[in-house]
Amino acid sequence: MHGAGASDQRVHQQLAQLLAGRGCRAITFDFTGHGASSGQLRELSLGDRFEQARAVISSLAPDDDQLVLVGASMSGQTVADLVGHYGARVEAVGLLAPAVYPRGAWPLRFDAGFTEAIRVPQGWRDSAALDAYAAFAGRAVLAVPVHDHVIPDAVNQALVQALSTRADFHHLVFPDATHHLGRYFKARPEDCAKVADALTTAVRG
Repeated sequence: MHGAGASDQRVHQQLAQLLAGRGCRAITFDFTGHGASSGQLRELSLGDRFEQARAVISSLAPDDDQLVLVGASMSGQTVADLVGHYGARVEAVGLLAPAVYPRGAWPLRFDAGFTEAIRVPQGWRDSAALDAYAAFAGRAVLAVPVHDHVIPDAVNQALVQALSTRADFHHLVFPDATHHLGRYFKARPEDCAKVADALTTAVRG
C-alpha cells in the first residue's frame, strides 16, 4: 500500500514482484485520488483508506489466507488498522518509512480538519497504531532511511519499541535512502530484496 501525495501503486511494484517470486500472491492498488483511481484525494480520510484496503483484501483474498501487509509512509497507519481488524490472519507486516497518526485524525477528511489534527505537537503519541503494533505477534519488518525528512525520528523510535514488544522484529536501516524508499529501491534492488527476504522468511519457513 502506497503513501500519500503523488504516490500510487506503481511506486512499490518492484517489491510486489519480489514478494510474488517468493511465494506470495501480491496485490497492489490505488487509493482514491491516486494513480488510475476515481474520486478526489481531498475527500479521503484514514478511515476511508482502511475501508478501501479491507475491501480489496476481502474481494481478492480467500477468507482462510494468511496475510502479509506492506505499507509505505501514510499506509503505516493503514497496516496497523488492518492488523487490528484481521488479527491472527496477519502473518507479517512490512513498514516502509511509516507514519502513524493521532486517534482524533482517523475519521477526518484530508480537506476538513485532518492537517490541523496531525500538527498538534506530539499528537501522534496517541496513535492507535502504536497499540496495534505492540500487540502484534507475527513477523514485523521496519525499513527506514537513516535521515527521514518527513517522519520524525521520535516516531521511528516509538515504532521500534512497539514492534519489539511481541513481534519477531527486524529493523532494516538504509544509510543512503530518503523517505521515498520505493524510488530508492529502483536504484538499489539489492536493498529491496533484503526487505522481501525479511518479510517472507516466516512465510516460506
